[in-house]
Amino acid sequence: MTILVTGATGNIGSQVIEHLVNRGADVRALVRDPSKADFPAGVTVVKGDFLDVDSLRSAFDGVSTLFLLNAVVPDEFTQALIALNVARSAGIERIVYLSVIHPDVYVNVPHFAGKFGVERMIEQMGLHATILRPAYFIQNDLTIKDVITGYGVYPMPVGDKGLAMIDTRDIAEIAALELLRREQATQPLPIHRINLVGPDTLTGADIVAIWSAVLARPIIYGGGDTQAFEQNLKQFMPAWMAYDMRMMSERFLTDGMVPEGDDVQRLTTLLGRPLRSYRNFASESVASA
Repeated sequence: MTILVTGATGNIGSQVIEHLVNRGADVRALVRDPSKADFPAGVTVVKGDFLDVDSLRSAFDGVSTLFLLNAVVPDEFTQALIALNVARSAGIERIVYLSVIHPDVYVNVPHFAGKFGVERMIEQMGLHATILRPAYFIQNDLTIKDVITGYGVYPMPVGDKGLAMIDTRDIAEIAALELLRREQATQPLPIHRINLVGPDTLTGADIVAIWSAVLARPIIYGGGDTQAFEQNLKQFMPAWMAYDMRMMSERFLTDGMVPEGDDVQRLTTLLGRPLRSYRNFASESVASA
Protein backbone atom coordinates (compact mmCIF):
# COMPACT_ATOMS: atom_id res chain seq x y z
CA MET A 1 0.00 0.00 0.00
CA THR A 2 1.75 3.12 -1.28
CA ILE A 3 0.85 6.81 -1.11
CA LEU A 4 2.08 8.90 -4.04
CA VAL A 5 2.63 12.60 -3.39
CA THR A 6 2.72 15.02 -6.33
CA GLY A 7 4.07 18.53 -5.93
CA ALA A 8 6.51 16.74 -3.66
CA THR A 9 9.30 19.31 -3.60
CA GLY A 10 7.02 22.26 -2.92
CA ASN A 11 6.25 23.85 0.42
CA ILE A 12 3.08 21.83 1.06
CA GLY A 13 4.06 18.60 -0.66
CA SER A 14 7.35 18.28 1.21
CA GLN A 15 5.56 18.77 4.53
CA VAL A 16 2.90 16.22 3.59
CA ILE A 17 5.67 13.69 2.95
CA GLU A 18 7.28 14.41 6.30
CA HIS A 19 3.98 13.89 8.14
CA LEU A 20 3.32 10.64 6.28
CA VAL A 21 6.79 9.26 6.95
CA ASN A 22 6.53 10.16 10.63
CA ARG A 23 3.29 8.16 10.76
CA GLY A 24 4.87 5.09 9.16
CA ALA A 25 3.38 5.32 5.66
CA ASP A 26 4.99 3.91 2.52
CA VAL A 27 5.57 7.07 0.47
CA ARG A 28 6.45 7.66 -3.16
CA ALA A 29 7.37 11.19 -4.35
CA LEU A 30 6.82 12.37 -7.92
CA VAL A 31 9.50 14.88 -9.02
CA ARG A 32 10.74 16.34 -12.28
CA ASP A 33 14.41 16.14 -11.30
CA PRO A 34 15.34 13.36 -8.85
CA SER A 35 18.83 14.83 -8.38
CA LYS A 36 17.25 17.79 -6.56
CA ALA A 37 15.03 15.67 -4.31
CA ASP A 38 15.76 15.79 -0.59
CA PHE A 39 13.33 13.63 1.37
CA PRO A 40 13.40 11.61 4.61
CA ALA A 41 14.88 8.14 4.48
CA GLY A 42 12.55 5.52 3.06
CA VAL A 43 10.79 7.76 0.52
CA THR A 44 10.84 6.33 -3.01
CA VAL A 45 11.57 9.02 -5.60
CA VAL A 46 10.14 8.65 -9.10
CA LYS A 47 10.73 10.95 -12.06
CA GLY A 48 7.67 12.23 -13.85
CA ASP A 49 5.78 15.14 -15.32
CA PHE A 50 2.03 15.74 -15.57
CA LEU A 51 2.31 16.22 -19.34
CA ASP A 52 4.39 13.07 -19.83
CA VAL A 53 1.69 10.41 -19.73
CA ASP A 54 4.06 7.45 -19.87
CA SER A 55 6.00 8.79 -16.88
CA LEU A 56 2.72 9.08 -14.94
CA ARG A 57 1.72 5.54 -15.85
CA SER A 58 5.02 4.31 -14.46
CA ALA A 59 4.82 6.47 -11.33
CA PHE A 60 1.20 5.45 -10.59
CA ASP A 61 1.84 1.73 -10.97
CA GLY A 62 1.28 0.00 -7.63
CA VAL A 63 -0.03 3.14 -5.92
CA SER A 64 -3.05 2.83 -3.64
CA THR A 65 -3.58 6.49 -2.63
CA LEU A 66 -2.81 9.71 -4.53
CA PHE A 67 -2.20 13.24 -3.30
CA LEU A 68 -2.81 15.51 -6.27
CA LEU A 69 -1.37 19.01 -6.08
CA ASN A 70 -1.09 21.04 -9.27
CA ALA A 71 0.91 24.26 -9.43
CA VAL A 72 -0.68 27.45 -10.79
CA VAL A 73 0.53 27.24 -14.39
CA PRO A 74 -1.19 28.02 -17.71
CA ASP A 75 -2.08 24.37 -18.34
CA GLU A 76 -2.93 23.44 -14.74
CA PHE A 77 -6.40 22.19 -15.71
CA THR A 78 -5.03 19.89 -18.42
CA GLN A 79 -2.35 18.54 -16.08
CA ALA A 80 -4.92 17.69 -13.41
CA LEU A 81 -7.29 15.96 -15.82
CA ILE A 82 -4.49 13.87 -17.29
CA ALA A 83 -3.32 12.86 -13.80
CA LEU A 84 -6.81 11.83 -12.71
CA ASN A 85 -7.47 9.88 -15.90
CA VAL A 86 -4.18 8.01 -15.56
CA ALA A 87 -4.90 7.38 -11.87
CA ARG A 88 -8.32 5.98 -12.77
CA SER A 89 -6.78 3.68 -15.39
CA ALA A 90 -4.22 2.55 -12.82
CA GLY A 91 -7.03 1.55 -10.45
CA ILE A 92 -6.28 4.20 -7.82
CA GLU A 93 -9.47 4.65 -5.81
CA ARG A 94 -8.20 6.78 -2.95
CA ILE A 95 -7.43 10.41 -3.78
CA VAL A 96 -6.87 13.67 -1.94
CA TYR A 97 -7.06 16.69 -4.25
CA LEU A 98 -5.87 20.15 -3.23
CA SER A 99 -8.43 22.57 -4.68
CA VAL A 100 -9.29 26.05 -3.37
CA ILE A 101 -12.04 27.60 -1.29
CA HIS A 102 -15.09 29.04 -3.12
CA PRO A 103 -14.14 27.84 -6.64
CA ASP A 104 -17.85 27.93 -7.48
CA VAL A 105 -17.96 31.64 -6.51
CA TYR A 106 -14.66 32.92 -7.95
CA VAL A 107 -15.76 31.72 -11.39
CA ASN A 108 -13.86 34.39 -13.37
CA VAL A 109 -10.51 33.69 -11.69
CA PRO A 110 -8.58 31.33 -13.99
CA HIS A 111 -6.94 29.04 -11.44
CA PHE A 112 -10.11 28.88 -9.32
CA ALA A 113 -12.23 28.01 -12.35
CA GLY A 114 -9.75 25.34 -13.37
CA LYS A 115 -9.85 23.71 -9.95
CA PHE A 116 -13.64 23.77 -9.98
CA GLY A 117 -13.54 21.96 -13.32
CA VAL A 118 -11.33 19.31 -11.76
CA GLU A 119 -13.79 18.96 -8.88
CA ARG A 120 -16.60 18.40 -11.39
CA MET A 121 -14.58 15.68 -13.10
CA ILE A 122 -13.97 13.95 -9.77
CA GLU A 123 -17.68 14.07 -9.00
CA GLN A 124 -19.08 13.11 -12.40
CA MET A 125 -16.63 10.26 -12.97
CA GLY A 126 -17.37 8.77 -9.58
CA LEU A 127 -13.84 9.05 -8.23
CA HIS A 128 -13.30 8.49 -4.52
CA ALA A 129 -11.69 11.63 -3.18
CA THR A 130 -11.31 14.15 -0.43
CA ILE A 131 -11.38 17.63 -1.94
CA LEU A 132 -9.46 20.06 0.23
CA ARG A 133 -10.48 23.69 -0.29
CA PRO A 134 -7.90 25.98 1.34
CA ALA A 135 -8.36 29.70 1.78
CA TYR A 136 -5.53 32.19 1.24
CA PHE A 137 -2.17 30.79 2.40
CA ILE A 138 -0.75 32.81 5.28
CA GLN A 139 2.77 32.16 3.99
CA ASN A 140 1.95 34.01 0.76
CA ASP A 141 2.63 37.13 2.80
CA LEU A 142 6.30 36.21 3.09
CA THR A 143 6.61 37.66 -0.42
CA ILE A 144 5.52 41.10 0.84
CA LYS A 145 7.24 41.03 4.22
CA ASP A 146 9.98 43.44 3.07
CA VAL A 147 7.35 45.92 1.91
CA ILE A 148 5.63 45.71 5.29
CA THR A 149 8.78 46.02 7.38
CA GLY A 150 10.67 48.35 5.06
CA TYR A 151 7.95 50.75 3.91
CA GLY A 152 5.31 50.35 6.61
CA VAL A 153 2.63 49.32 4.12
CA TYR A 154 0.57 46.15 3.79
CA PRO A 155 -0.10 46.10 0.03
CA MET A 156 -2.32 43.05 -0.45
CA PRO A 157 -5.89 43.97 -1.57
CA VAL A 158 -7.69 42.08 1.19
CA GLY A 159 -10.67 44.42 1.61
CA ASP A 160 -13.23 44.50 4.38
CA LYS A 161 -15.13 41.23 3.79
CA GLY A 162 -12.36 39.22 5.40
CA LEU A 163 -10.10 36.28 4.51
CA ALA A 164 -9.88 33.17 6.67
CA MET A 165 -6.14 32.80 6.05
CA ILE A 166 -4.62 29.40 6.83
CA ASP A 167 -1.08 28.37 7.66
CA THR A 168 0.46 26.00 5.09
CA ARG A 169 1.71 23.81 7.94
CA ASP A 170 -1.89 23.15 8.92
CA ILE A 171 -2.82 22.43 5.30
CA ALA A 172 -0.05 19.85 5.01
CA GLU A 173 -0.94 18.09 8.26
CA ILE A 174 -4.64 17.91 7.39
CA ALA A 175 -3.78 16.57 3.93
CA ALA A 176 -1.60 13.86 5.46
CA LEU A 177 -4.33 12.88 7.90
CA GLU A 178 -6.86 12.61 5.08
CA LEU A 179 -4.47 10.56 2.97
CA LEU A 180 -3.97 8.15 5.85
CA ARG A 181 -7.72 7.99 6.56
CA ARG A 182 -8.39 6.95 2.98
CA GLU A 183 -5.36 4.67 2.78
CA GLN A 184 -6.35 2.79 5.93
CA ALA A 185 -10.07 2.49 5.18
CA THR A 186 -11.31 -1.02 4.41
CA GLN A 187 -12.91 0.23 1.19
CA PRO A 188 -12.77 3.42 -0.92
CA LEU A 189 -14.57 6.27 0.80
CA PRO A 190 -17.12 8.60 -0.85
CA ILE A 191 -16.38 12.15 -1.98
CA HIS A 192 -15.79 14.53 0.91
CA ARG A 193 -15.10 18.28 0.78
CA ILE A 194 -13.31 20.16 3.53
CA ASN A 195 -12.85 23.92 3.71
CA LEU A 196 -9.37 24.68 5.05
CA VAL A 197 -9.44 27.94 6.97
CA GLY A 198 -7.55 29.68 9.74
CA PRO A 199 -8.94 30.54 13.17
CA ASP A 200 -9.64 34.19 12.26
CA THR A 201 -11.32 35.93 9.34
CA LEU A 202 -9.20 39.04 8.83
CA THR A 203 -9.85 42.29 6.97
CA GLY A 204 -7.14 44.63 5.71
CA ALA A 205 -7.59 46.73 8.84
CA ASP A 206 -7.25 43.64 11.06
CA ILE A 207 -4.01 42.61 9.38
CA VAL A 208 -2.32 46.00 9.68
CA ALA A 209 -3.35 46.10 13.34
CA ILE A 210 -1.53 42.80 13.85
CA TRP A 211 1.60 43.99 12.06
CA SER A 212 1.52 47.30 13.94
CA ALA A 213 1.40 45.45 17.25
CA VAL A 214 4.13 42.96 16.30
CA LEU A 215 6.47 45.63 14.89
CA ALA A 216 5.56 48.21 17.55
CA ARG A 217 5.08 50.93 14.92
CA PRO A 218 2.25 51.97 12.63
CA ILE A 219 1.63 49.94 9.48
CA ILE A 220 -0.90 51.25 6.98
CA TYR A 221 -3.18 49.33 4.64
CA GLY A 222 -2.41 50.11 1.02
CA GLY A 223 -4.73 47.59 -0.62
CA GLY A 224 -7.76 48.23 -2.80
CA ASP A 225 -6.08 49.34 -6.02
CA THR A 226 -6.10 46.08 -7.95
CA GLN A 227 -4.66 47.65 -11.11
CA ALA A 228 -1.57 48.81 -9.21
CA PHE A 229 -1.40 45.41 -7.54
CA GLU A 230 -1.26 43.72 -10.96
CA GLN A 231 1.45 46.07 -12.19
CA ASN A 232 3.58 45.41 -9.11
CA LEU A 233 3.21 41.65 -9.52
CA LYS A 234 4.35 41.83 -13.14
CA GLN A 235 7.79 42.81 -11.89
CA PHE A 236 8.45 39.29 -10.64
CA MET A 237 5.90 36.96 -12.28
CA PRO A 238 4.51 36.38 -15.79
CA ALA A 239 1.82 38.80 -16.96
CA TRP A 240 -0.84 36.07 -17.17
CA MET A 241 -0.24 35.10 -13.54
CA ALA A 242 -0.25 38.72 -12.36
CA TYR A 243 -3.63 39.16 -14.07
CA ASP A 244 -4.93 35.93 -12.48
CA MET A 245 -3.88 37.25 -9.06
CA ARG A 246 -5.58 40.57 -9.79
CA MET A 247 -8.83 38.77 -10.64
CA MET A 248 -8.53 36.88 -7.36
CA SER A 249 -7.91 40.06 -5.37
CA GLU A 250 -10.97 41.69 -6.89
CA ARG A 251 -13.05 38.81 -5.56
CA PHE A 252 -11.41 39.32 -2.17
CA LEU A 253 -12.89 42.80 -2.22
CA THR A 254 -16.37 41.79 -3.35
CA ASP A 255 -16.80 38.38 -1.71
CA GLY A 256 -14.02 37.71 0.78
CA MET A 257 -13.06 34.19 1.85
CA VAL A 258 -15.42 33.49 4.70
CA PRO A 259 -15.65 30.05 6.35
CA GLU A 260 -18.85 28.14 6.86
CA GLY A 261 -20.29 27.84 10.34
CA ASP A 262 -18.43 24.79 11.68
CA ASP A 263 -15.23 24.88 9.61
CA VAL A 264 -12.91 26.07 12.38
CA GLN A 265 -14.24 23.60 14.93
CA ARG A 266 -14.06 20.72 12.46
CA LEU A 267 -10.41 21.41 11.68
CA THR A 268 -9.52 21.94 15.32
CA THR A 269 -11.04 18.58 16.16
CA LEU A 270 -9.27 16.90 13.24
CA LEU A 271 -5.87 18.26 14.27
CA GLY A 272 -6.46 17.85 18.00
CA ARG A 273 -5.09 21.36 18.58
CA PRO A 274 -5.84 25.00 17.71
CA LEU A 275 -5.19 26.23 14.20
CA ARG A 276 -2.14 28.46 13.72
CA SER A 277 -3.03 32.14 13.60
CA TYR A 278 -1.86 35.02 11.42
CA ARG A 279 -0.60 36.78 14.53
CA ASN A 280 1.67 33.80 15.27
CA PHE A 281 2.95 33.93 11.70
CA ALA A 282 3.74 37.64 11.91
CA SER A 283 5.52 37.19 15.24
CA GLU A 284 7.53 34.22 13.95
CA SER A 285 8.54 35.99 10.74
CA VAL A 286 9.79 39.05 12.65
CA ALA A 287 11.63 36.91 15.20
CA SER A 288 13.42 34.97 12.46
CA ALA A 289 14.53 38.08 10.55
